[in-house]
Amino acid sequence: MVLTLLSAAPALAAGYRYWSFWDGTGGTWTYATQGASLVRPKDGSVQGFRFAVSQDAADQSAKPRAAADFGAICSGTAAVEGRKRVALVVDFGVPADAPSGETPPQDAPRTACAVVAPDATAADALAEVAKPLRYNSSALLCAISGYPKQGCGDQVGAAEPHPSASASASASSDTGSGPSVGLLAGIAAVITLAAAATWQSRRRRTQ
Repeated sequence: MVLTLLSAAPALAAGYRYWSFWDGTGGTWTYATQGASLVRPKDGSVQGFRFAVSQDAADQSAKPRAAADFGAICSGTAAVEGRKRVALVVDFGVPADAPSGETPPQDAPRTACAVVAPDATAADALAEVAKPLRYNSSALLCAISGYPKQGCGDQVGAAEPHPSASASASASSDTGSGPSVGLLAGIAAVITLAAAATWQSRRRRTQ
């Protein structure tokens, strides 16, 4: 019974459909530890955004599908005195991760070089090249270039397939719908104690 519950737990886990935010360093994407409205990238930085269904922020399958290459993205944009250049990759994801009734506005990721003020945030840079943006009341980024039209960080249960096996915000690991490790451990302990009590009862009858 315990083995059955353990094997079923991953299938019950929930994910979230949202725009994830990534730092591009040395050509490699790393899940950002702060929101785009808090990060103030330096000149020459690369920032990425990917729309996907996610379960684990450590899962690299949800990273932007274009290279984190500042040189390639901003090569045609000249440096400006008193401004900084930020390379941006906006990946609208795959059709399997789109909300019901919607499709990604384009198949390939979009790249752009934003020229912004020295103190601009990554969100400011994004607003320069990918309007309209939509945020919810908690300042969570809900839509880039109007996609998706509705929803914001919606939970996706096991009944709704999401074959891209994308990564989620760190909060999803605390709010998933599947049984927690503590719950499964408690169930295992109860079963073990019940089995021990039954054995003791049978042992007394035979003495």
